[in-house]
Amino acid sequence: MQTLFDALSLGSLYALGALGIALIFGVMRLVNFAHGDVISFSIFALLWPSTDAVAIVFAGELPWFVLIPFVLAMGAGLSVVSEIIVFRRFRRANPATMMIASFALGFVIRYFLLMLFSSRPKSISLLPALSQPVEILGARIPLLQVITIAATIAILFALTAFLKRTRFGLEMRAAAENFTMARMLGVRANRVIMGAFALSGALAAAIGLILAAQTGTVDIQMGASVMLMAFIATVIGGLGSLPGAVLAGFLLGAASVVMQTVLPIDARPFRDAFVYGAVIMVLIFRPQGLIAARGTKERV
Repeated sequence: MQTLFDALSLGSLYALGALGIALIFGVMRLVNFAHGDVISFSIFALLWPSTDAVAIVFAGELPWFVLIPFVLAMGAGLSVVSEIIVFRRFRRANPATMMIASFALGFVIRYFLLMLFSSRPKSISLLPALSQPVEILGARIPLLQVITIAATIAILFALTAFLKRTRFGLEMRAAAENFTMARMLGVRANRVIMGAFALSGALAAAIGLILAAQTGTVDIQMGASVMLMAFIATVIGGLGSLPGAVLAGFLLGAASVVMQTVLPIDARPFRDAFVYGAVIMVLIFRPQGLIAARGTKERV
């Protein structure tokens, strides 16, 4: 049971990250490599600029129902501003140009945080009550793990309902399948793209919040490892496929935890190599991904 919950918890992080990347790719054919830096920025927005090892929480003793929306708003706001200032200029550019622009944006965000906070990781006490263990079916599991899994499932159901039941969600799905035709039928491009960036940024902020609460530290590089695995999950699931991204995220989390458990002690440092080897095998036999997206035309 402990292994199962560990796999679901880690898979939830990868699924949220992959979902954020897939949302942007589906609408703009952009692999946003600044996504990991949005994760870091969302949590650093809570801190005073300080070089001390112990972070000073800007939000003070805010209750959770204020703290969580604040962090989500920071992620969504940064992503929307990035779309307006940077990516809107590159809409008619080829995907490689937009990808390079996302790398540049990531470096700008990273070095802005470095200028304000230095490179030293900082200790932070964020929602400490969630570190208390609870017993489920004989396994003692941190409450935060349970909440992470439940919150991810709730987000997935809410996002599914949003995309299928609301006009804005239908417009976003139409844009993901054929952006040019959607615009000809009256879908407002700016609104759809900004909405996709806002959702993606909020998902990135949720990951940052979970990581900070789990580890008790914040680091400028904290989003990099999640971003890498989330990108891999997006590719495995099928670029632009939201169900595929979620499924692949959970599968990657499960594979990482299971390999950490079953591999011999001497081989455990090479766990990621085994995971990436499995990724290569999947792409060799199914290059279109687990669930191929229906929208395959370039956006113009």
